[in-house]
Amino acid sequence: MTTPHQDRPLLGISLMLGFCVLIPYSDALAKLLGPHLSVGQLVTLRFIFQGLILIPLVILTRRPWRASGRTLALIMARTVLQILGIGLMFTSLIYLPLADAVAIAFVMPFIMLLLGHWFLGEEVGSRRLIACAVGFVGTLLVVQPAFRDVGWPALLPLGVAVDFALFMLITRKISGQTDPIGMQALSAPLALVVLIPLHLLPLDWPGLSWVTPQPAIWGMVVAMGVVGTLGHLLMTWSLRYAPAATLAPMQYLEIPAATFVGWLIFADLPGPLASLGIAITMASGLYIILREQAILRHSATRSKSPEAGPRAAE
Repeated sequence: MTTPHQDRPLLGISLMLGFCVLIPYSDALAKLLGPHLSVGQLVTLRFIFQGLILIPLVILTRRPWRASGRTLALIMARTVLQILGIGLMFTSLIYLPLADAVAIAFVMPFIMLLLGHWFLGEEVGSRRLIACAVGFVGTLLVVQPAFRDVGWPALLPLGVAVDFALFMLITRKISGQTDPIGMQALSAPLALVVLIPLHLLPLDWPGLSWVTPQPAIWGMVVAMGVVGTLGHLLMTWSLRYAPAATLAPMQYLEIPAATFVGWLIFADLPGPLASLGIAITMASGLYIILREQAILRHSATRSKSPEAGPRAAE
């Protein structure tokens, strides 16, 4: 069932395109800041700006953003996964070109399909399983030259994919119980409850070191927080105006956007083997999405047919 807001698909698609364009710039800023600030500090600053932007927004718009009981526990689990996913992505960007890291992480739709089948009992046909296998082969074609160049850090985006697949499954489970923007606003203080004590503990780990940013890089720090938060806000708003099935194919535009940003800022372009792998991954992912849409349309048609009436509940 669609919400009353989901009647302006062009606006929803435009907002999703905004997300795909903005997020690679946020990642690029994190990559530029990597030599100056630890990954833990970057993640913490990212959530500080998320809170500074979204908490006043939900208060001014009177959106619900408090939670308790099981819903709060799930939001906390979702927040921990978000911390881990952003941390893994920022770490991978220290070693990998932007386009390669994003392309490898886009194995996530395949993982989500399998997790949905195993844990939520969702039906997965043979053609979608084959597309998963083909897409994973494409991802390996991207990983192989990256692994040759940098070693094990080339596998970090795979960890991002698994992490955010679990993140999206939890989000799907609680999406009907919370306001999406309110949930993102609540995630900021919850994340800081986890992150700030880690910085205060006497841990000898460079990934959690904290230094005062030099004046010259404060602009990039602020831009990273604002652009990252705005990008995810655009994605959240897009789901208010168009169904997820309509928007899902648009998300793959993040890969060419990341390729362009990587070339523009770092003069990085994927090699021939990685480019082939990116093309295979995108084609397989788009096939799965289009197949999902076809199945949904077929199910809707069957439910409206006269024959489906008496047996619809079976």
